[in-house]
Amino acid sequence: MHQRDWPEVERIYREGIDSGAATFEAESPTWAQFDAHRSHEHRLVAVDHAEKALGWAAVAPVSSRAVYAGVVEHSVYVGAAAAGRGIGSALLEALIASTEAAGIWTIQGVVFPENHASLALHDRFGFRVVGRRERIAAALAGPQAGVWRDTLLIERRAGSIDHSDVETPTPPHI
Repeated sequence: MHQRDWPEVERIYREGIDSGAATFEAESPTWAQFDAHRSHEHRLVAVDHAEKALGWAAVAPVSSRAVYAGVVEHSVYVGAAAAGRGIGSALLEALIASTEAAGIWTIQGVVFPENHASLALHDRFGFRVVGRRERIAAALAGPQAGVWRDTLLIERRAGSIDHSDVETPTPPHI
């Protein structure tokens, strides 16, 4: 994804904002903001034969701490006109391949519980729900504006990275 792609990517981002199903954001970022906060190596745009964007995917680091260098948060957006055509699957499959090849071991995401299409997509690719944040924030835009909403934290561990030597600590009894 490059600056030349931004008008089409922003259009799809805006659809997600307006739907109320994709983000708490009320405004799409500028290209400079988007570019500064997302990994340049793992940004994808799906386009049709006329070079019109159908969807996009990107990741951002979850922390600047070195210990979390292999953990990213991702976004996958599909334009309304392209929904149900396998665009999300193609983007997510390519994003997983790209991140695993780079040694990223965990992809996280945040999804509204009502976004059944996104949850089903992620389930097909091995993501699992690891937590629920209740009434974490009030929506700023879309049909749910002003409503306090829950989010689900989802994650996928890389299949190509061996975690067998990691010992899971036993939680203390309280």
